[in-house]
Amino acid sequence: MTDNNQTCPCSSGARFADCCEQIIKGERESQTAEELMRARYAAFATGAIDFIVASTHSRTRREIDIQYIREWSQTSTWRGLQIIDTKLVDDNKASVSFDAQYTQAGKDQSHKEKGLFERENGKWRFVTGEDLKNPTVRYETPRTGRNEPCPCGSGRKYKKCCGV
Repeated sequence: MTDNNQTCPCSSGARFADCCEQIIKGERESQTAEELMRARYAAFATGAIDFIVASTHSRTRREIDIQYIREWSQTSTWRGLQIIDTKLVDDNKASVSFDAQYTQAGKDQSHKEKGLFERENGKWRFVTGEDLKNPTVRYETPRTGRNEPCPCGSGRKYKKCCGV
């Protein structure tokens, strides 16, 4: 575990002892989903895998690959956490988008995710995450209809030109 006089791995700027260590040790509960996200990052950085498991919602806890996260935690040098966005859906649901930076096998890595959080028995818990590195592509403009003029400028209908 990290020396509690050091700066917290979660990049808050506070001392570890005054920040995430209290949450990881169970001395206090996280008050927000973002605070839980920061504590989970600090737990990865300090090897507190039991906290990662305990802070996961019971509905998705069985999906955790404990050996994988233990290995990821131990073989990585955790360089920092950037919170991109936090949204409170309602009093019991929130999302936290983040970028966790780490080095593994000598290569700098970035884990971008939108974490979904829910309260369970009054306590914030991590439910699941959505990868932000490969977002779904959505078209902003409407598609050309088959009977509309072809956008290539030929003067022909789309279905008889480029829409074949």
